[in-house]
Amino acid sequence: MDMLMDRYLNDISGLITPYESYYPYPNVEERATWESIPDTIRTYWISKGEGYLGFSWPAITAVDYIQYSRNGNVVRYQNKYEERRSVLASLVLAECMEGDGRFIDQIMNGIWTICEETSWVIPPHMVISKISSNDCIPNISDQYIDLCAGETASLMATTHYLLQKPLDAVSPNICGRIRMEMKRRIFDPYLERNDLWWMGLETNRKMNNWNPWINSNCLSAFLLLERSDERRYRGIEKVMRTLDRYISDCSTDGGCDEGPVYWDRAGGALFDCLELLYEASQGKMNLYNEPLIKEIGRFLYRVHIDGTNFVNFADSSAQFEIAADIVYRYGSRIGDRQLVRLASSAYQTNKPPLSRWLTLHRMIPSFFVDEKMKEMGETPPFVRDVWMNSIEVMTAREQEGSSRGMYLAVKGGHNDESHNHNDIGHFLVYSDGSPFLIDIGVETYTAKTFSPERYDIWTMQSTYHNVPMVNGVQQKAGIAYKASEVKYQVHHEQAQISMNLACAYPEAAGIVSWKRTYSLYRNKEAFIEIVDDFKFLQATDDIKIHMMTPCMPQIESNGSILLQNASGEKVNIHYDGSTLLALSEAIKLTDERLRAVWGDYLYRITLKAKHAVSASVWTMRIGNG
Repeated sequence: MDMLMDRYLNDISGLITPYESYYPYPNVEERATWESIPDTIRTYWISKGEGYLGFSWPAITAVDYIQYSRNGNVVRYQNKYEERRSVLASLVLAECMEGDGRFIDQIMNGIWTICEETSWVIPPHMVISKISSNDCIPNISDQYIDLCAGETASLMATTHYLLQKPLDAVSPNICGRIRMEMKRRIFDPYLERNDLWWMGLETNRKMNNWNPWINSNCLSAFLLLERSDERRYRGIEKVMRTLDRYISDCSTDGGCDEGPVYWDRAGGALFDCLELLYEASQGKMNLYNEPLIKEIGRFLYRVHIDGTNFVNFADSSAQFEIAADIVYRYGSRIGDRQLVRLASSAYQTNKPPLSRWLTLHRMIPSFFVDEKMKEMGETPPFVRDVWMNSIEVMTAREQEGSSRGMYLAVKGGHNDESHNHNDIGHFLVYSDGSPFLIDIGVETYTAKTFSPERYDIWTMQSTYHNVPMVNGVQQKAGIAYKASEVKYQVHHEQAQISMNLACAYPEAAGIVSWKRTYSLYRNKEAFIEIVDDFKFLQATDDIKIHMMTPCMPQIESNGSILLQNASGEKVNIHYDGSTLLALSEAIKLTDERLRAVWGDYLYRITLKAKHAVSASVWTMRIGNG
């Protein structure tokens, strides 16, 4: 069933507020509303704008654009591109907060600068445009819409809506230029093209976060700026049609297989879309009671470990700060107290927006829930047991409502997920909210990250995840490489999952069966147990169990490994020293994205078979004792 099209297709014009009557936010002249915003927020943005009064808008050259095709480096271009937009958004908010016209000249400079850009599509995304894919310079007759063009569209449309009167007082050509560029770069291609893969209209490819992210920005732009109601309704209809494709591809358990850091522009962007439709229809377009929509919201607290630590399978970072305002509003709409609690707890330490995209259509509503979030002062829900059967992710902690004690997360699934790593059977161990056995995450994106050479990158390979390697053979990428025989069970004393990892490896590994069972025991001295029960085509001693850790391992002679972090917290790994030899190696980190999370070094533990075997059962026990 198409959730949106089946319900609302035949009455869009009767449900959606016409352009002339659509006032979702106060414009700059509505001073009483802007001045009702808490002083801390108003002072923050006015100060931010003051810092840009003398800003020199950076030039973007043809060579900046070409750098990506020459050497895979997008930083030179993208830093300038994103800075232009964040500065403009900051100036717009400063002007709305203050309302004295002090920032208008610089806002005009920003509008003009961005309108003069040859393309709003960044170099890495130009390769999937229609006719420019074999060139390193964008073709202005090929108007593609990517994530960044969508963000730009929302910024320009919202700026026009908020500040049209003072801008027109200087010259009507400022807003006229915005309308012209939006028509040719966004509205016309959105209405005319069905070949944009993220729309899902001419492909069976599974949709990812591009779909709701771009659609949320284009929907905001159509609602705010398209003056022809006929074209406006056509745009809304198409948004609904493409969103239905995304929703139909979502896991029934609400799991985001791109990783929780992507939830903000996956589930969170879906909320943006649903909220825009809800508000534009005075609540008549409402999917918030749908079970799937509720499950998508709940994903975020289901993978929350403690503080800014999250279960980071796929390309997600192990540490990040959630968009508390979006999470709060989502939780409020679906009536989920747990999600509201997560948002409120995060808000206490994350008040200014931290995303590089200052998306105004989601930021402005957040100003009016600030006091509510501040007053709540909640703690996170710390859910004890989670099983997401569609994406095959389990999490378990010692006790409900607390991050104290042992925490286990396990991943099954397959090796063709969005932002996939080859990681079937991978697991994480945290203690008292601190990481001990980890998922590394991903380095700074380059041209190689989303190319056929993706799995040449070390962070994507199974040998740098907490899984076995047999006969020197790693897991492979593809839908055929997956977990099988997955079984989950839970009760008060124990949470357990088991799976067969054999299908995650090519035949060259020689694995007949590798059943791995993961258990968290919640007795007086809680511990985690990993049991590997395997069988090979022929005996081999080339068997390795790898485990990644941020702690320098202290390998002891009695079949144990001590992991101790900088705070003095300890976890011990016990194994059969008569069967396995423990080794460790330091990995010096050079990538800034990884260093920001883990520091200078990570360590890889290897448990290596001492003798050739064709079948065996190995047991590891991980705990504080």
